[in-house]
Amino acid sequence: MTRFLPLFFLVPALVAQTPGLKLGEPCPTFSLPGTDGQRHGPEATTPLMVVFLSTECPYVLATQARINAYATKYAGRVRVLGINANDVGTHAKESLADMRVQASGQGFVFPYLKDEPQTVTRAFGAVCTPDFFLFDAARRLVYRGRMDDSWRDAAKVTARDLEAATDALLAGKPVSTEQPPSRGCTIKWK
Repeated sequence: MTRFLPLFFLVPALVAQTPGLKLGEPCPTFSLPGTDGQRHGPEATTPLMVVFLSTECPYVLATQARINAYATKYAGRVRVLGINANDVGTHAKESLADMRVQASGQGFVFPYLKDEPQTVTRAFGAVCTPDFFLFDAARRLVYRGRMDDSWRDAAKVTARDLEAATDALLAGKPVSTEQPPSRGCTIKWK
């Protein structure tokens, strides 16, 4: 006889096993090339949201307009950086040139960066695309989880987890520690 654990019992185990940065830890320092021809890093005096992206992942393709809308909504209050670390050796369409096409086609209002050596992505402990990391103005991690509860269909979103965390942070309120993990495609490591 097979026994199944209730979902509410399994979710904390999944969150507890998520590798990488833990709440309260500092943002890794970095300087990466962007689709705009400039180098970008985490410097700034406002909160920072870093999202790991892909040019091909269906999860990213389904949410990239929402990610751009988030960047537009919080412009001037939260700095947004997108990072693509996927290996171009095995996934040629993850190149900086293809990233430029994606950023232009979507009208990204945030810098989109390439982590070719994957060292920054490893420092964050990102595991999928998209994977969201929100830092306060002191660059301490306050949120790591999903954007919302319906990656596939924006019309079915009922919980906007990233926005709730951002609104709490900007209002000077505590960010909930209930942070459902992101779902997405695995990062294509070298």
